[in-house]
Amino acid sequence: MRQTRLARIGAVYRGYLNGPQKRAAVSLATVKLRTIVMATEDETIPAARVNPEEASRLAEAFRAFNEVSAQLSSAYESLQSRAEQLTAELAAANGELRRQYQEKAELSERLSTLLNALPAAVLELDERDCVRQANPAARALFGAALDAGRWPQIESCLAATDAAGEREISTGGELRRLVLSQAALGAGARLVLLHDITHQHELKMAAARNERLAAMGEMAAAAAHQLRTPISAALLYAALLDKPDLGDQERSRCGAAVKERLRHLERLIRDTLLFARGRPLARESFSLGELAAEAAQSIAPLARARSVRFLSEVDAPEASLHGDRKALAGALVNLLENALQAVPAQGTVRLSLAAGAEQFTLAVADDGCGIDATLQDKLFQPFFTTRGEGTGLGLAIARAVARAHGGDIEVRSQAGAGSVFTIRLPKLEEVAMS
Repeated sequence: MRQTRLARIGAVYRGYLNGPQKRAAVSLATVKLRTIVMATEDETIPAARVNPEEASRLAEAFRAFNEVSAQLSSAYESLQSRAEQLTAELAAANGELRRQYQEKAELSERLSTLLNALPAAVLELDERDCVRQANPAARALFGAALDAGRWPQIESCLAATDAAGEREISTGGELRRLVLSQAALGAGARLVLLHDITHQHELKMAAARNERLAAMGEMAAAAAHQLRTPISAALLYAALLDKPDLGDQERSRCGAAVKERLRHLERLIRDTLLFARGRPLARESFSLGELAAEAAQSIAPLARARSVRFLSEVDAPEASLHGDRKALAGALVNLLENALQAVPAQGTVRLSLAAGAEQFTLAVADDGCGIDATLQDKLFQPFFTTRGEGTGLGLAIARAVARAHGGDIEVRSQAGAGSVFTIRLPKLEEVAMS
């Protein structure tokens, strides 16, 4: 009987040691073990039959069992505590994710509302130039053209203008003027924004007309004086021609003077009309070299006649411009003629054309008498001139041409040290002038 119960104790012990037990299993095994031991202690066993070696092994087994039981209980409690901690952390993380998702959803809704409310047309393009998304303004602007689905086909509806980044489109029987800009979104995608500036453009054109009209009012008095002077001189010389005793040489000289005064009058009227009316730009493509050659062809003979050295330098002859070649060449000739008037014999006039990363630079420099600082602010005013033979419109026309091409003109001069007039023009896309 004793051996049977000891065998049962060993079986419980081995079953406990051979498999991972839960806390409940440990408690159950402990209860069973104690029950078997108590039953064993109740047996009347002769002292002579007790085996000390077996008792020692049994005591050792109880001790090891208690140690392992305590370790497992501690490990279980630690595991349970860690599980509770992880559960709390997971709940907090889930709460944060829900909060972030809600914020992003609200932000997305606000952005969507803003996109739909924008008066500008907005197109989102993927890496293949296909339209991913278009706001209502874009759909109203392009209509059925959006069904093409790709930006190149949609862009073909936009007509070029003479201003960089600006396009025109006819919609609803009305011509609209747009500013086109693009922004990269990453991974080849991009955003196309088309802002309607029709009203602003109309105001700009009206302001330009009003400015010219205001200038014409100021020009009227000056024009009367400018016209009267060559007419009076022509009449004086013509009156001399009526004298019967006038020699052939004097008659020829007076006739030449009359024709010169009339040419001056014709040039004055031509420049006045050109400044007052303005004119639309011709749209053509030409190189810097061609522009320099056209200006040099007009000015080189005059420079030789005055014994002035004329130099033409072109940094990038093949660089292509898009605009009105004749208007730009005329502006350069005006600047070059002024430079010839400012330098003495053996002086130097230099024409320099260069193409930068974002703009073209057209410069006319001379080593002449220079311009006093007090006069430089008046140089571009209509009819302002420091020369008796000048019309006072050359620089005003040059500035008008530069601004019509999206650029401007500036002067750098010092009395006695020469002058440099520089026209800066932005590089326009070829399609914008086609």
